[in-house]
Parts: sequence; structure tokens; C-alpha cells
Amino acid sequence: MEYPDSYELVFQEPAAADDVVVVRRTQRAGPGGCPVYEDDTGIVRAEISERGDIRMLASGGHQAPASPVAARARR
Repeated sequence: MEYPDSYELVFQEPAAADDVVVVRRTQRAGPGGCPVYEDDTGIVRAEISERGDIRMLASGGHQAPASPVAARARR
């Protein structure tokens, strides 16, 4: 399976414009065996399946990451 190099994760904020975070594929795999993507800071991490299913991954203790509403592949 060929995975995209990067995605845009779209987070909806009530009464505000959507937040978009660009994440890039890493060499790691997540708990489901799919690639782990992360932003430039390493704080936002997500496992994204070939179907576009998103599993947010905590990058540190006491973190409760929000779930994005969409993942758009970037080629």
C-alpha cells in the first residue's frame, strides 16, 4: 500500500475558523500497523489508515488530543 507523504488534519473549533495542521509520515507504525504522521513540532501525532481513518496519538503524558474532522492527503 502506498501512503501519502503528508496530510492536512482539519480540526473544527466552535465559533471560529477551522484549524489545519500539516503532518508528515514518519518511519514509525502505530498500534494498528499503519504509518504514524506528525507535525513539525512532534506534538500532533496521528496514525492514518489507507482508508483515511484517523487515530490521534498522545505525544506526552497527560495529553488528551482532540480528534480532527477530516484528513486531506497532500501529494
